Amino acid sequence: MRKLIYTILLSCCSVLLYAQERTVQNRPYTDLRPFHFGVMVGAHLQDLELLNVGLQTIDFEDGNGVQEKLVSADQDRWDAGFTVGVLGELRLNQTFQFRVAPAMYFGTRHLTFRNLTDLNANGQPTEERQDLKTAYVSCAFDLIAAAPRFNNHRPYLMMGVNPMLNLSGKSDDFIKLKGGDVFLEFGVGCDFYLPYFKLRPELKFMYGLGDCLDKTHAKELKNKQMLMYTNSVSEAHSKMIALTFYFE
Repeated sequence: MRKLIYTILLSCCSVLLYAQERTVQNRPYTDLRPFHFGVMVGAHLQDLELLNVGLQTIDFEDGNGVQEKLVSADQDRWDAGFTVGVLGELRLNQTFQFRVAPAMYFGTRHLTFRNLTDLNANGQPTEERQDLKTAYVSCAFDLIAAAPRFNNHRPYLMMGVNPMLNLSGKSDDFIKLKGGDVFLEFGVGCDFYLPYFKLRPELKFMYGLGDCLDKTHAKELKNKQMLMYTNSVSEAHSKMIALTFYFE
C-alpha cells in the first residue's frame, strides 16, 4: 500500500514538473509591438435597475378626473445581446497596455409593468409589457495589467470607462432611455498565443454611472392612459455582463 502511495505521488510530481516546462512560444514578438489592431465579437447580458415611485396621482384628461394608481415596473430577467467592434492597443511597458475599443451593443430588454390598483377578473394585477430595444455605439478606454507570459498564455486584469450613445427609443414606448450613458467596467481575461493570431477571451462587468431614464418622455405621450406606466419609474441604471473574444 505504501509503495502504491509513493508511486502515485511521484506520478503527480512528474506531471506537475512537465506542465511547468517551457514549450515553443507562438508569435514570440507580438507583445513587443508599440501599437496593434484587432477585431472583437461577443455576447452580453443586460439588465435595468428601475426605481419605482409607488403611489402616484394621474390626471387622464378624459373626464374621469384625477386618480391614484400604484404601478410597479421591473426587468425580471437578464436579456441577451451581441457585440461587434474593433480595437487598438498601445503598449505602455512590460505589464500595462492601454486599449481603445469602439463597438456596437445590440439587444432587447423585456420590461413588465404591474398595475396593482386595477385588478383582473381573477383578482390579479393587470400587466403591460414592453420590449425595450437597445442599440449602443460605444468606445471603451481600458487599462490592462497583464502577468508575465508563460508559454502560450498570459492572464490579465482590466478596468476602464465606456461611454455609450443610445440610438434606439420610440415615442410610443412606456419608458424611454436617454441618448447617452457612461459605464464603469472591470474584468479578467487571458491571451492565448496561437500560431497565426492571438486569441483573447475576456469576461467583464459593466455598470452605468448615471441615471439613464429620459424624464421628458411623458410630455411626448399622446395616449394619456400610458402615463401611469411612464411615471411609475423615477430612475434607471443599466448593467451588463459581457463575454468578448478579441482577435489580434
